[in-house]
Amino acid sequence: MMVGTIYNIQRFSLHDGPGIRTTVFFKGCPLDCVWCHNPESKEQKPEISFYTEKCIKCGYCVSVCPQNCHTLIENQHVLNRINCARCGLCTQRCFAKALVMIGYRITADKVVAQAAADRAFYEKSGGGLTLSGGEPIAQPEFALEIVQKSKEVGLHVCIETCGFCGTGDILKIASFVDLFLFDYKITDPVVHQKYTGVTNESILHNLKSLDDLGKKIILRCPMIPGISLNDGHIEGIIALARSLNYVIEIDLEPYHPLGISKCEQIGKTPAFDSIEFLSKEVLMEYREEITSKTGIAVKII
Repeated sequence: MMVGTIYNIQRFSLHDGPGIRTTVFFKGCPLDCVWCHNPESKEQKPEISFYTEKCIKCGYCVSVCPQNCHTLIENQHVLNRINCARCGLCTQRCFAKALVMIGYRITADKVVAQAAADRAFYEKSGGGLTLSGGEPIAQPEFALEIVQKSKEVGLHVCIETCGFCGTGDILKIASFVDLFLFDYKITDPVVHQKYTGVTNESILHNLKSLDDLGKKIILRCPMIPGISLNDGHIEGIIALARSLNYVIEIDLEPYHPLGISKCEQIGKTPAFDSIEFLSKEVLMEYREEITSKTGIAVKII
């Protein structure tokens, strides 16, 4: 059976496609966006998240860790991540849930079965299954089996993708996808590489390939102060949307700083450390401009 790595299955999602949805968050992403809102999704292998504020210093982790990575020093819990083998023993009976394993292996059949269990909610709301991440197409065979089997049982399928993947992989998967939530992060390819680790040429090629197939697309545009929140990128969004035939909606996603604490919980230093939420009101004028120049509905989500 096909097995892949995910880190969460979220039921009753309302912002990952139409209707009520089950969203499967894949672990692993080929991009390294400095502002990443889900830094726990970047690495494909499992990680340990440590919520220091929850720790009750019970000493369970100290007693079970085979690498002696946990110590209690002057009533402070210190985790040595350098020696950590990520075996997860310390998380299994952490009574306070201060130590949590992020990422686990699961079969495609189990993913589809969990999604299909809420079929009644999908039918009433027009919802279904959404693959998100991380990047679902970074595990192409696993993603393909999930979408194939989801269509066999009659589920509406969305994929949220950064678009940085093999064209053959995304086109093969596209046959079983009703709607793509396609990230459009930065217009300038040089700036795109600076802040995401890759240029956007292949991403745009894959987007055009999906449009040529007639696949429905929602453009998802993270608006990051100092990076993508500028007139040039707004013009890029407008030009891109006007060049495509099957964009049904454009979503503007205001920056939020919640990824900072997630970075700290998995032992990493945030690359973009702004603690200010971007107000939705800042994007209202941009929304009106994009709508008026493209004729496409724009949401601020």
